[in-house]
Amino acid sequence: MSLKVESLSKSFGKQKAVDNVSFTINNGEVAGFVGPNGSGKSTTMKCICGILSKDEGRIEVSGVNIEEDILAIKRIIGFLPEHNPLHPDLYVREYLGYIDSFYNKSANRIQRINEVIELTGLTREMHKKIGQLSKGYRQRVGLAQAIIHNPQVLILDEPTTGLDPNQIVEIRNLISNLSKEKTVLLSTHILQEVEAICDRVIVINEGKIVADGTSRSIMKENRGETQTIYLEFSIKVDKDILKRIKSVTQVKMLGEREFLVEGRSDNDLREELFHFASENRLSLLTLQKKEETLEEAFRELTRKK
Repeated sequence: MSLKVESLSKSFGKQKAVDNVSFTINNGEVAGFVGPNGSGKSTTMKCICGILSKDEGRIEVSGVNIEEDILAIKRIIGFLPEHNPLHPDLYVREYLGYIDSFYNKSANRIQRINEVIELTGLTREMHKKIGQLSKGYRQRVGLAQAIIHNPQVLILDEPTTGLDPNQIVEIRNLISNLSKEKTVLLSTHILQEVEAICDRVIVINEGKIVADGTSRSIMKENRGETQTIYLEFSIKVDKDILKRIKSVTQVKMLGEREFLVEGRSDNDLREELFHFASENRLSLLTLQKKEETLEEAFRELTRKK
């Protein structure tokens, strides 16, 4: 199952929340959907699920236009919203049976409910009221309701918000297992989560897509030809000496013997720095290339111009 969004736009009054957004997620792909608060992530997801009507554009799930058959689309999409609208007075099993009744009228309903409870790790909690559960288990219930009808496409909006580190790992592992057979669009502010489980990253800012690719390709494109090298010498070194190197554009002093050196070069800048140190009889203790992180690329892509 593939998800295709073409030229999607959505406004609220004079504010354009989503502006000409386009992307395609292929079968079995996990795409991280990241951006600052108010960037248009949740609005885009709600338009895909048919919760909000779009102003312009086209949305297709497995070749089916959402405007032509919204009920068919909802049968093959599972959605976990950011603010999980659960019923605290219902028991876990009772709630999942209630949700399942909208999709499944066959005799194997009990079997499917049991499968989902086991898959999401809710076996020990299924006879408790939802209001008695921890936040982590309530998120598991939210995921369970999103997959109860075995959808081919999963739309997950901030599935680990408010969870502790152990719960985040548990939910992350659950999503990874689910993604083996489904197409997943995952919105999150946790960029380590994106790097851990997503095949691809889509960055949105002020309603527009500003980057789309693998984590590595986005970091490389954002960095360009600039290289940052960490240097540590055995003795005190004058900062101005390093500025004489041809490819060096900036030198930041971290201490009398430690520096961050930036430069632009088609070749590895470390080689040039090594030869420079050798020619000037400067003993190097550390010569390390500093790799850009996805967080740094994200900040650069979404900073206020």
